[in-house]
Amino acid sequence: MYLTFDVSYLLVLALAVPAAGFLLRTYIIFHDCSHGSFLPTKRGNTWLGMACGILVYSPFHAWKHEHAVHHATSSDLDRRGVGDVDTLTVREYAALPWRGRLAYRLMRAPLVMLGLGPLWALAIEPRFQQGNGRSLDRRSVLYTDVALAVVIGGVVWLVGWQAYLLVQLPTIMLAGAAGVWLFYVQHQFEGAYWQRGEDWSYADAALKGSSYLKLPKVLQFFSGNIGLHHVHHLSARIPNYNLQPAHDENEFFHDVPTLSFWDGIRALRLKLWDEDSARLVTFAEARASG
Repeated sequence: MYLTFDVSYLLVLALAVPAAGFLLRTYIIFHDCSHGSFLPTKRGNTWLGMACGILVYSPFHAWKHEHAVHHATSSDLDRRGVGDVDTLTVREYAALPWRGRLAYRLMRAPLVMLGLGPLWALAIEPRFQQGNGRSLDRRSVLYTDVALAVVIGGVVWLVGWQAYLLVQLPTIMLAGAAGVWLFYVQHQFEGAYWQRGEDWSYADAALKGSSYLKLPKVLQFFSGNIGLHHVHHLSARIPNYNLQPAHDENEFFHDVPTLSFWDGIRALRLKLWDEDSARLVTFAEARASG
């Protein structure tokens, strides 16, 4: 991308599309390493995960812990808020003061979620402490920040900060927007499963609360098969390259919630969980029911 500056910046932007695809795929490898599934050994997953963490701006050990909490609490209304998209019930939203409702509306607006969300998720939030405050998590954040300062500082020294931003920013924004959307639609869709703690089931959260997002083959490649999220949540030790065979070879996976690409786009309308009807609803539907 940098070498095409002298030709046209439009060519740089065109190359940002496949570059973003490979950055997203790198994030899936990083994700698999956090589950210990990508390589046969724990040490191999750890070292590869930390290396990929530099490329995706994320501290491996801190992210690994937070993501494990997400798997243990996904679709549980009593344990929201760690590693997931903030989701309120209709009653919780109605009880907020107007400033709180405005903040929630802005946070859930597609332009904010997919426009500012990537910068927050990749560039800002991972720079601070994550996990549960363990010393390993704190060191993970610190070492990753130091490594990024050295790597980015070296690149800026070589090509200048303007060129660095003009190359890196569109790549991050595209990859980040795709990643945020994937993460959203994997658990927020028509017919999604959410339950209170006493009625929550890990298997139901995987098979009913995690979607099977059927993407065109090229998008499935760049997203590392993560659209087969129902398989992943039932058994996180299955690496991304075996998710499709696992789905195809086990009939009980064939009745899970299945979404097309456009179903995933339409799911962005869903904002609140209505406990009375046990479904995700739009703001308009929440007003009508209230």
